[in-house]
Amino acid sequence: MFAYDPSIPPEPKAWLDLDELERIRLIEVFHRKQRDKPPNLKAHAAFHAIVESQLAEGVESVVRAMSRLNGEGLSRHDALHAIGSVLAEELHDLVTVRADDSPEVAQARYDAAVERLSAAEWRRLYGKK
Repeated sequence: MFAYDPSIPPEPKAWLDLDELERIRLIEVFHRKQRDKPPNLKAHAAFHAIVESQLAEGVESVVRAMSRLNGEGLSRHDALHAIGSVLAEELHDLVTVRADDSPEVAQARYDAAVERLSAAEWRRLYGKK
């Protein structure tokens, strides 16, 4: 298979043809080689994989956010983290306080949150330079 590098967008069809667990494994391998130590590598890689898959599928809000965040100075890798942070917050809310929301409502709320995301706000919230 191919090696994953978050600074280079994977070819969408090749990415989506991979099994989801293989996508996560590739991302874990990258982070181990970089000696990155997120608190939970498996969860970190899963969020990377979800955002990469949304980009490959052409989810409009995510594609626009990636472009906007890159234009605001974030690397592609940091933009993946920024979008992933929104995804994590939305999933947390969906599980804890909005469990009765329909998939359409949850998707609309996620899309709106991604559209509001800025590099400055992500840096402020997560202490990134």
